Amino acid sequence: MLEIRPRRTTTNPRGPAMQKRTKIITASIVAGVLVLGATAAIAGPIVYRDFIVGPAADAPTVTVTPNPSAGAGEAEASDLTGAWTVAGGSFAGYRVDEVLNGTDVTVVGRTEQVTGTLAVADTTLESAEITVDVASIATDSSNRDDYFRQNAVRVDENPTATFVLTDAVVSDGAPAVGEVQTIQATGDLTLAGVTRSVTVELEAVLNGETGQVAGSIPITFADFGVEAPNLGFVSVEPDGYVEFSLELARA
Repeated sequence: MLEIRPRRTTTNPRGPAMQKRTKIITASIVAGVLVLGATAAIAGPIVYRDFIVGPAADAPTVTVTPNPSAGAGEAEASDLTGAWTVAGGSFAGYRVDEVLNGTDVTVVGRTEQVTGTLAVADTTLESAEITVDVASIATDSSNRDDYFRQNAVRVDENPTATFVLTDAVVSDGAPAVGEVQTIQATGDLTLAGVTRSVTVELEAVLNGETGQVAGSIPITFADFGVEAPNLGFVSVEPDGYVEFSLELARA
């Protein structure tokens, strides 16, 4: 007898409904990746600036040291005549703005390898020469530092930067201990082997037998033969500052 068996039907687990659902999920994932990528492109530099690098160090200013030997409201004037030297605790470096994928990032590089001498007669700063070890200036990025040393200032040829006072600075009177003065100094700044005349506004304070001078010199890097890099995703502004804070002691 001929047996007639019912025909089996096999359900395709990836039928039209399942395939449609899979395409929708895949499209959603792709869209999500694109959104995350766009967000990272925007937020990445901001995260780098605010959470990895953090706020840039403040521009240098003088710090008034309390004089325990002086009574309330007293500030003894001192004779500054003689030789002074740059002491420990001094620093110098540069400040510049980078643009990283459209986000401004302020970069500060500093070193404590600073030496110098000053000569004072009465209330006149007659001479000053400050030398900075450029090769030791460091930022938060070793790659940036390598570029700065090798390509920007070429430390193998120009290991130091110097400032030499060219015009005497005359004060109105003997400074009082703890009194911050603002003065202007003109001199020759040598950076990357190029010398330019610059004028810098300084803060100065006498703290008993020691003193401090701080200031920032605005510069255009091209004036010193330094080319500000532009790598597409990151570029460096053409102008910046050479800044310093000098602790002074009698020689």
